[in-house]
Amino acid sequence: MTALSPLERKALKARAHHLNPVVLIGDAGLTPAVMREIDLAIKSHELIKVRMMGDDRDARTAAYESICGELHCAPVQHIGKLMVLYRPKPVDPAAAAAALRSRRPAGPRRTKKQLAQQATGKPAGKSVGRPGVRSAGKSAGRPASKSVLKSAGKLAGRPSRKPAGRPFGDTASRATPLFRPRIKRT
Repeated sequence: MTALSPLERKALKARAHHLNPVVLIGDAGLTPAVMREIDLAIKSHELIKVRMMGDDRDARTAAYESICGELHCAPVQHIGKLMVLYRPKPVDPAAAAAALRSRRPAGPRRTKKQLAQQATGKPAGKSVGRPGVRSAGKSAGRPASKSVLKSAGKLAGRPSRKPAGRPFGDTASRATPLFRPRIKRT
């Protein structure tokens, strides 16, 4: 039997709470076929619930102890006709090494377009078109936005749409101030 600490037992009880019984033991009791099924279930799931039919409390306790002894599993919980059993899966070195290896090659991910450009010998990146006109996507052939044109220096000589005047922060010329002091009434 595998010994569990109280914290491990508590965590396993919480994990087992939502499980349904995997093996049902009938009136015939523990037969070799039932033990084989319990062993198969515990190999694939690690943590299982077993339901044992029968009204004899001592027989259920004896079956619980014999299952744990023969299959080398840890007894987690035994409430009424339900038994919770735990045995950690054996670590296979080949499976652990395969899990560490990645299927994807190391490095940045390459798109089909990048791979095609690499195969043809063309430089990867955006194609160079006419300045001020979009050259790719749904809006190809349309004029570029103002922010693109400003960054390219195309709108440098044009006048601004904002009217000339005082800066926004100057409130001396306004008739009504933005902030009115509160007057105390006595």
